[in-house]
Amino acid sequence: MQPEQRKPKIDASAGVASPLGVMISKQDRETMSMVREAIDTRRMRLAYQPVVLARDPDRVAFHEGLIRVLDSNGRVIPAKDFIGAVEDTDIGREIDCIALELGLGTLARHPSMRLSINMSARSIGYPRWMRAFRKGLAAEATVGERLILEITESSAMLVPELVTAFMEELQAEGVAFALDDFGSGYTAIRYFKDFFFDILKIDGQFIRNIHRDPDNAALTAALLSIGQHFHMFTVAEAVETAEEARFLQNLGVDCLQGFLFGAPSLKPDFGQPIGIEKRA
Repeated sequence: MQPEQRKPKIDASAGVASPLGVMISKQDRETMSMVREAIDTRRMRLAYQPVVLARDPDRVAFHEGLIRVLDSNGRVIPAKDFIGAVEDTDIGREIDCIALELGLGTLARHPSMRLSINMSARSIGYPRWMRAFRKGLAAEATVGERLILEITESSAMLVPELVTAFMEELQAEGVAFALDDFGSGYTAIRYFKDFFFDILKIDGQFIRNIHRDPDNAALTAALLSIGQHFHMFTVAEAVETAEEARFLQNLGVDCLQGFLFGAPSLKPDFGQPIGIEKRA
């Protein structure tokens, strides 16, 4: 009788995907396919959300243009539902280019407004992005000084030295920069000496129920103090209630953004935004 041959052991951690991992991978592929189709068929739009002055919420300081995908049925898909699957890919770079092109077109059509557009630090140096930027600035003399580029804290910290050089180049063209979702990442405070962001947007997780949450109140006050120390205009994100707004006004935040003042809209009724100047 032949000795029983033992089957080789299978290392579950080596090359065997978990059911959850397979599901996530499938979802990511489906998401990328949907976004790819939307890009190819030009079903990309900007939804515009107002950012208002804290001292006078009836006055819009600027709008933020948030990229949206329209699926094959015309449903509006927000960025949070697809950006995670594509941000590290070439599709992510294409989305940044499309958002910029749409935003620059809006600025050219509305010469009295200011607009912020999101971009990833990964798009710095991307040739198509720079071509779109140069073309947009050439279309209307004041576009550059009315454009705000938002870079998330986590994205900025991927390549901080590259971000600072990029900001210095474009700020010479009049472009302003906002550090988005501040407090959600791991910024080394020392980089604030080099970044020279014009606007600091405090992440919404610190704003929710700030009037009832002492921890959020303390953290927001600390983040606000950093922004003020480095002469940055401050914006509180995700403001949803009048109580939150009043608390933030008393705290000294410069601007407020959130559903309380308007949801992102594909068909906004643009008011007359005023200018934002960097703190002296």
